[in-house]
Amino acid sequence: MAPKIIFEDDYLMVVNKPSGMITTKAITTANQLTLQEWLETRQYPLSRDFERRSGIVHRLDKETSGLIIVAKQLDVFFKLQALFKNRLVQKTYMALVHGIVEPKQGVIDAQVGRLPWNRERFGVLAGGRDARTQYKVLTVFKKDKEKFTLVAVKPKTGRTHQIRIHFKYLGHPVVGDTFYAGRKTSRKDREWCPRLFLHAYEIEFEHPIAQKRLSVNAEIPLELKKATSVLKKIS
Repeated sequence: MAPKIIFEDDYLMVVNKPSGMITTKAITTANQLTLQEWLETRQYPLSRDFERRSGIVHRLDKETSGLIIVAKQLDVFFKLQALFKNRLVQKTYMALVHGIVEPKQGVIDAQVGRLPWNRERFGVLAGGRDARTQYKVLTVFKKDKEKFTLVAVKPKTGRTHQIRIHFKYLGHPVVGDTFYAGRKTSRKDREWCPRLFLHAYEIEFEHPIAQKRLSVNAEIPLELKKATSVLKKIS
């Protein structure tokens, strides 16, 4: 599946990245199409600027789908970077997690860091980096004897795997998460949900040139809609 441009003007693009696509290229991404390589085929000033990752300002995990902002010009790239650094970009994700999340809205405030015993993974860790995740319950479902909660999530910081780690910490891992839900749970999830159920569906920020608030949405992907169709809504 190819990325899709949801918004574009002379200064920037907002691209909907599909699940399974890596955001930026590296030595380890050989033989895998990345969003950066897809952008290199387009015509704009930063498209072949390797140092600025073809204008990609932030990243999503490989299995997470959704919106990514891409700068087309160098001055816009730096201005967008500043917006992220000052936490002036609001991203909203849709996640389906295990169990019934209570209370129905709240903030998860727990430091995260790289695990000393497994450097490939991250977790809630004393002395880690500050991380805050705001959430709101949308719907509760059941499948057989299991319960699931669909949540809208607004990360207030941008740590690696933050949403996945924070919900695991609460005891509500994201459906289909092979890293943090556990092998047995994720294998069972994948019988009815083909991927990680995490999608960045809305992004809001002030356009760095027009200086107007820009809000862009990307509807939930078809494969995730199909996954929720096997669940029964209970509230």
